[in-house]
Amino acid sequence: MAPRLFLLIAVFSLTLFSVSVRSSDSDLVSELLALQSDSKSGVIHLDDHSVSRFLTSPKTPRPYSLFVFFDVAQLHDKAELQLKTLHAEFSLLAKSFITNNQDPDSSSHGKLFFCDLEFKESQSTFALFGVNSLPHISLIGPNQTPKQSDQMDQGDFSRIAESMSHFVESKTNLVVGPIHRPPFLSKKQLALVIVGILIWIPFAVKKIVMGETPLHDPKLWLVGSVFVYFFSVSGAMHNIIRKMPMFLADRNVPNKLVFFYQGSGVQLGAEGFAVGFLYTIVGLLLAFMTRVLVKVKNVNVQMAVMIVSLFVSFWAVKKVVYLDNWKTGYGIHGFWPPSW
Repeated sequence: MAPRLFLLIAVFSLTLFSVSVRSSDSDLVSELLALQSDSKSGVIHLDDHSVSRFLTSPKTPRPYSLFVFFDVAQLHDKAELQLKTLHAEFSLLAKSFITNNQDPDSSSHGKLFFCDLEFKESQSTFALFGVNSLPHISLIGPNQTPKQSDQMDQGDFSRIAESMSHFVESKTNLVVGPIHRPPFLSKKQLALVIVGILIWIPFAVKKIVMGETPLHDPKLWLVGSVFVYFFSVSGAMHNIIRKMPMFLADRNVPNKLVFFYQGSGVQLGAEGFAVGFLYTIVGLLLAFMTRVLVKVKNVNVQMAVMIVSLFVSFWAVKKVVYLDNWKTGYGIHGFWPPSW
């Protein structure tokens, strides 16, 4: 009789323990869902106390995963870190995940929560995760501790929200779903733009018929063509794609600025604009000599302007050749044709 009674008591105790654990887990999920619904962005703001409650105190496996963004407000002005942009994309991903998994019957509902931490409020948590550089985004799975969390690599930020979504789906069995980016214009703004265009169309048609639009002005096309030429030869597209600075600070003399970098691996913005300016001078002088100077009737004036133009063009080309030789070490030499 005694062994049976002991067995019944043990089974009853285990049942109560299992029910209490499930109840505790359910309470945590419900609390996280409430915090998520109270957040406009869908990102739950945590601190050291809440990290202890939702992450370190509950026993593994937890019934949810946490995707955590580590933020430092004092470094938001550091453009190279792009913390504001990354946090905005993180919030966009959180909103998209919530929208795609609103149905309580969804397999991903209540299984993933997006959180952020600010350094001043969560210094102990930063140390717990070993955060020593930014940006830092970590995914803590149900069976993982902070030390075992999966951190996004720097290369994973290339497509921002889409990269974060791919990272989450690759580390878990959850489905994030499509990213819902807000439209460039709201419905009200779009309606105002359409009304404005409809009002402007009759006036535009009248101007076009009368030939009074800026597009009918040859000077505009002249300036535009010069700009396109300068943009092409100055390497401006290279500067935009590579995000090259206009100048650098001298390593030996911090107060001195370096506008021309010696070496073929780097081209600063100022270098490209300087070379583009010299090329543009040569191009404009060539256009002037072939399109304008030939119409001057005075031969002496033609000769004088021609000589000055050729001298300036020769000087500009010489400067470009000198800069290329200084940067790369390659020399450019002229040779007379062998038949001469």
